[in-house]
Amino acid sequence: MAEVREGVDALDRQLVALIAERSRYMEAAARIKPSREVVRDEWRIEDVVSKVKAEADRIGLTTDIAEPVWRELIERSIAYELKVWDATRD
Repeated sequence: MAEVREGVDALDRQLVALIAERSRYMEAAARIKPSREVVRDEWRIEDVVSKVKAEADRIGLTTDIAEPVWRELIERSIAYELKVWDATRD
């Protein structure tokens, strides 16, 4: 069990690094987007989820995990992007 936990902890550190990198893209998007109203893009949300589900299927990750995780990540990313958008316009 200790080896399993070590493996999970190592993967969690990698995931945190990747999410941090993704967040920097959200910061860039916030600086680029011309209005607060375009931060939330329903078409893009479904596009991202569709791509994630396809990749999950390809590599053998159940979409029962992938889809809700990404939908939550997207929602949190939108909230963060709105926060950055507001901060860069004050």
